Amino acid sequence: MTTFVIVGGGLAGAKAAETLRAEGFTGEIVLFGDESEVPYERPPLSKDYLLGKKPRESAYVHPAEWYAENSVDLRTGVSVAAIERPTNTVIVEGGTHHYDKLLLATGAAPRRLDIPGEALDGVRTLRKLPDSDALRREFTRGRQVVIVGSGWIGLETAAAASIAGCHVTVIEPQPTPLYYAIGPELGAVFTALHQAHGVEFRFGETAAEFHGDAAGRVGSVVTSSGKVLPADVAIVAIGAGPNDGLARGAGLEMSNGVVTDSALRTSDPDIYAAGDVACSFLPLLGTHVRVEHWSNALNGGPAAARSMLGQEVEYNQVPYFYTDQYDLGMECSGLPSPGSYDEVVYRGDRSTLEFIAFWLAGGRLIAGMNVNVWDVTDDIQSLVRSNRTLDPSRLADPAIPLADV
Repeated sequence: MTTFVIVGGGLAGAKAAETLRAEGFTGEIVLFGDESEVPYERPPLSKDYLLGKKPRESAYVHPAEWYAENSVDLRTGVSVAAIERPTNTVIVEGGTHHYDKLLLATGAAPRRLDIPGEALDGVRTLRKLPDSDALRREFTRGRQVVIVGSGWIGLETAAAASIAGCHVTVIEPQPTPLYYAIGPELGAVFTALHQAHGVEFRFGETAAEFHGDAAGRVGSVVTSSGKVLPADVAIVAIGAGPNDGLARGAGLEMSNGVVTDSALRTSDPDIYAAGDVACSFLPLLGTHVRVEHWSNALNGGPAAARSMLGQEVEYNQVPYFYTDQYDLGMECSGLPSPGSYDEVVYRGDRSTLEFIAFWLAGGRLIAGMNVNVWDVTDDIQSLVRSNRTLDPSRLADPAIPLADV
């Protein structure tokens, strides 16, 4: 019997298994996940589940019984130790398992600061369901929360802590939050949003040390300027790195993750990669990129599954991400990092937090972000894909439908 092995019990791995069955694959599917949970999505961990708006099960990709019902051999709490490429086997505790095709969907892990006191109780990261459980317990009214880093996880946890009645301070070395994600112009919008909810920012600073009490619990954070910030809990949110040790040990081509072509094939013809761990060639951008957002796992897992089945696949999604913070909902299509654009054009009023931002490079749209404006993502992505020189005045004019720009 043909055997497909999936390593990684997250969204990409679970959606790959679903797609294999939907496409008529009747062979064996073995899905290894190193967590005890059934595969789950990560956005709820810093959004609705963290806020207590939805139950734990809402994060699951499929109900627990789905795997047996669809003949997917789900093995939770099992880590794959190594890949033996010459024999097409993976090594797990207690033995080995053969594969005809292998998908690596091992995701990413939070980056660490490597400063004194980081091992203290109360110094948290957010990547897994137990991390979110811990923060739900920590966020109680009146507590001092210090967040190191102001990317998406940093800001979403800041919003959750603020809503819970905590006093929140964010330490960030750049001049605005989200500096590398959306640039300083839109980063300033999020600064104002959080300041309006009482969050304090300390820009141009980093965390230098965590101080603890006699019981080994964090009590304060010392910044690079020498400022001592009281902290009942501290969250390290400085990004994530790919879980690529398994691929590296197998000798696959690596560059900021596991390198794949546009069909999500690695340098080994029997091994594929998808989701946060994959650095894939994106024809739209003409380069390899590693995208850590939810949509990349949602779409990449199924694309990899079809590629494993021998179908013609070109994975060429416009990168997409979203956030919910307080009363702000946002979707962004594209990758508007500083240096990639030369102009930002707005449609609508930023002061009311109902607008669309467009990032242009040489008159061509590289990204668009809709804030509390809905049902425009398809049009924005079409404009990004068109690679045409656009008239900024037409982009800014709300009387002109985006489809007509």
